[in-house]
Amino acid sequence: MQEFIIAAVVTSAIAFFVVFGMVPPLIKALTRKNWAVKDVNRVGGAMVPRPGGPAILAGIIAAEISLYFLLPQEKIITRGITALLITTSAAFVIGFIDDRRVMGGWFKPLALAGAAIPIIALGAYEPNLAFPLFGEVKIPALYLGLIIFMIPITGNTINSIDVMNGIASGFMMIASFSLAIVLFVMQNYSVAIMTLPIAFASLAFFRYHRFPAKIFPGDSGALTLGAAYGVIAIVGRVEVIAAIALLPAIINSFLFLSSVKRIVEHRQIKGPTTHTEDHKITATKELDAPVTLVRLIVAAKPLTEKEIGFAIFRLAIFSGILAIITAFASGVVVWPSS
Repeated sequence: MQEFIIAAVVTSAIAFFVVFGMVPPLIKALTRKNWAVKDVNRVGGAMVPRPGGPAILAGIIAAEISLYFLLPQEKIITRGITALLITTSAAFVIGFIDDRRVMGGWFKPLALAGAAIPIIALGAYEPNLAFPLFGEVKIPALYLGLIIFMIPITGNTINSIDVMNGIASGFMMIASFSLAIVLFVMQNYSVAIMTLPIAFASLAFFRYHRFPAKIFPGDSGALTLGAAYGVIAIVGRVEVIAAIALLPAIINSFLFLSSVKRIVEHRQIKGPTTHTEDHKITATKELDAPVTLVRLIVAAKPLTEKEIGFAIFRLAIFSGILAIITAFASGVVVWPSS
């Protein structure tokens, strides 16, 4: 147990301090290059540097590489960390391309499906889908399709909720800590520790991303966090519980897709919200504007950006607690040592 504690502390510290230390020079570099976008929700429309993805990726990679040498050399762990590094790096590249040049709506889902292939190639999964309270279902062939679909879903789900200061990083911080607790409850200690770098990288980035944001994660940052979360869910065999912790973001994506009725780049459609005279955010009256979680939150009354963020974080905390309760109710599952 001592080696797990040491691994958890060391990797968490590495992820946090790498991101925390890299962001300020990254902000300066992005500002020099004039890589910035307008913060449409801020009074005066300040220009905010983007993307912060390089710092997020660096923190996760540095922590996971150190974890490779700190944890017992079990096949599933070494393969899982390798798959996490490759898939997450690929997701970053996909997001960075989209940060620099707006691609078509299908680009990210298809590219992220390709980024999931290393998980299959390395065998970093078990072809059984675990349903809380009901047990496992053996679906070897169908599970391969699930892997291909899951990384685009988690990646784009986090990307779609990255709409205001601090929301994507704060949401991922809550969801990742919740998932780590779930894995600890299920005595899957190695994968639980693999989850901590995602949580602490999100925490460090949130320091600069929260309102008023000094930097935006961009697609590269959001896809990196979402893809890493998806890999952990697969390697840890907690796909359903991981989805519960991610529920508000999943609902947001479902609302968006069901109202737009096609795969489309969100920057190419009408905004679901607008501003009042005192610069609060309210739902737009445009009938063809997409329905989103934020639009539903401000449907009753206009809110400030900070109030909307707190509302989403409360939903994230509720979903995280629900995921943890589900883990307790499902009983203890010990990961095989092979």
